[in-house]
Amino acid sequence: MAEDKNTLDPDADPYWEGAAKGVLRYRRCTNCSIAIFYPRSICPNCGATDPKWAVSEGAGVVYACTTVHRAPPAFAERAPYTVLLVDLDEGFRMMGGLLSEPCETTVVVGDRVTVTFTDGPDGRPAPYFKPV
Repeated sequence: MAEDKNTLDPDADPYWEGAAKGVLRYRRCTNCSIAIFYPRSICPNCGATDPKWAVSEGAGVVYACTTVHRAPPAFAERAPYTVLLVDLDEGFRMMGGLLSEPCETTVVVGDRVTVTFTDGPDGRPAPYFKPV
């Protein structure tokens, strides 16, 4: 049976469908209420098997950041670029790029940012953050 190249992870398909529309989706456990990201069908905290989909406002605080100068082949043309770990207001942490050139914008730990989606190196929408 041939693999559908558009379905990389069936548990995350709604996330990618949202990303294509500029919407950040995550899951919330119906048992213990934690926010779950990267989306999965089983809560990593309590093991419940029925987390529900939710939509994030996409705002958060920079937890960590780094600028990549020696990139892997898929990102080589974009180097140097900045990668952020962001604590979203809904209670989960995610990674994304900084939506500007490193020399144009300085982002430091504790800065407020908001998510947006733009095409990644594979043509699929990827999360990027911009300063608020």
